[in-house]
Amino acid sequence: MSVTNVTESALRRKQGAKWNYYPPDILPAWVADMDFNVAEPIREALSRQISDSGFGYPLGAKDSGLLSLFQSRVKKRFNWDIDESEVLILNDVVQGLYLGISVFSDKNEGVVIQTPIYPPFLHAVSELSRLPLLQPLIATHEQFEIDFDKIESAIDSSTKVFALCNPHNPTGRAFNLEELTKIGEICCRHNLIIISDEIHADLVYEPKQHIPIASISPEIRARTVTLMSASKAFNIAGLCMAFAHFGSNALKKKFESIPSHVRGGTNALSVAAVRSAWTSCDSWLNDIRAILFNNRNLVSQFILEKQPKVGYFPPEATYLAWLDLRKLEPKPSYQSYIMDTAKVAVSAGEDFGDQGRGFIRVNFATSPEILERVLAQVGSALDLIS
Repeated sequence: MSVTNVTESALRRKQGAKWNYYPPDILPAWVADMDFNVAEPIREALSRQISDSGFGYPLGAKDSGLLSLFQSRVKKRFNWDIDESEVLILNDVVQGLYLGISVFSDKNEGVVIQTPIYPPFLHAVSELSRLPLLQPLIATHEQFEIDFDKIESAIDSSTKVFALCNPHNPTGRAFNLEELTKIGEICCRHNLIIISDEIHADLVYEPKQHIPIASISPEIRARTVTLMSASKAFNIAGLCMAFAHFGSNALKKKFESIPSHVRGGTNALSVAAVRSAWTSCDSWLNDIRAILFNNRNLVSQFILEKQPKVGYFPPEATYLAWLDLRKLEPKPSYQSYIMDTAKVAVSAGEDFGDQGRGFIRVNFATSPEILERVLAQVGSALDLIS
């Protein structure tokens, strides 16, 4: 089965949110799902599980071999040495973000967030009654960059957590060693716990590379909780499984103060899918990364040739394009305008915080044919307000 041999009718039959949340005349390019067919080994593993009626309680995390597999995986992919005893399995990365903020800070204590940001970061802070220390990334002539001096000056004695998103959603930054080291040093100086969402770690474009912030030094590691998952890279988000690595026994012990049944468990299908993804599907992942790289170039060409007023930095990671429309005719919501005019669903920039106003996020993880339709329809709408 071809990875990109997907049709609109087939995508809608999956009953997923991406293709069925909006009416059928809307072309979706919003939520961060890929349209590609999953790797054949994953399909086969799930088919075996179903044919064997394997829906009973799965083995525990250690007995399933998943913790050891995660340990091997991060060593192979990121040259990061960990021990399986330092890892817990969670339902998803967002759950880990919420639990981490709730455990490592108290109400009315501060959490540093680099905006614009994946909306659950903002929701977690507000819903848990923490204080958001919003630190905008700065758009230079080349990329979004970090204002380290501003971050350091904003931190006070009530600040407890640095909620990091690396690779960064929505800007697509893959922060480099120097940047991550500076973040880690700030957190060491101010005794902050780092909760690092690294769900897009496998989707970094060469020559950039993903660097787990906990891998930089023992001091940074000791204050870092790293959240990873196979879900984004292998297109299995609906199966729900994530991994939390704790850089010290103290961090893990405090996190485990939340009873295991509150944290939730695994299910038989997610165990089978993740095991298959991490043992048999790297060639599929390499193919996907090549497709995404070409799609990223399609978006870049579209902006350069058709929409030169639109601000855009090609992402270093993820399959998400973050487009700045503020030089076009103002609209209360560009997302609503594009939905109404172009019949394309994109993500509203304002959902990513105030720094996202005037932007849209476009998901380009689809077939080149569907992406060309998305760009053509969005382009026609933007032409009317250029």
